[in-house]
Parts: sequence; C-alpha cells; structure tokens
Amino acid sequence: MIIARSLLLFALAALAEIGGAWLVWQGWREQRGVLWIAAGIVALGAYGFVATFQPDPNFGRILAAYGGVFVAGSLAWGIVVDKFHPDRWDYLGAAICLVGVAIIMYAPRG
Repeated sequence: MIIARSLLLFALAALAEIGGAWLVWQGWREQRGVLWIAAGIVALGAYGFVATFQPDPNFGRILAAYGGVFVAGSLAWGIVVDKFHPDRWDYLGAAICLVGVAIIMYAPRG
C-alpha cells in the first residue's frame, strides 16, 4: 500500500509539474496569454507540495527518484498531448530512468 501511494504521488507530481510547464510554454511561446501562464504557475506551485506527502522522509531521495518519473512522464505527455513520436532510444532511456526510480525508492534498506 505504501508503494502504491508513493507511485500515485509521483504521478500527481508529474502531472502538476509537466502540465504546469506546458501551460507556461503555451502561454508564452504559443502566445495564448497570461491566464495560461498563471494556470501554469499555480500547477507548478502544487507540484512543490505533492512531494511533501511521500512516505520517505528524505528530500534528496524523493527528488532524485522523481527525476526518473519526470523523464518518463514528459515523454508520455508529449505522446498524448503534443502527438510526439518517441523513438526506441527515447523509450529505452525512459525505461532506464524508471528502473532507477524503483531502485532509489523501493529497494530494501537495512
């Protein structure tokens, strides 16, 4: 149950951070306006809080592991939202990152 909660929190963090950054990008680069940018800033702020709910008390460990989730989540966002077509190296890199997440967060510790 703890691992499932942790994975859900990582997914929520990725949604908030990647979504927030995408909204800022759309507001600025695609000239959709200040409301898009403001929504992005709010989402990025929410991302900052999500990590505090992780069961592990070590900030560095959580953020290091989240880096792998961010990599894979960014590719997934690109596929779904921007119709990006990753190649096999993108998929391999994301898989390696997710293995790193599993080792950093869920390996047994003595």
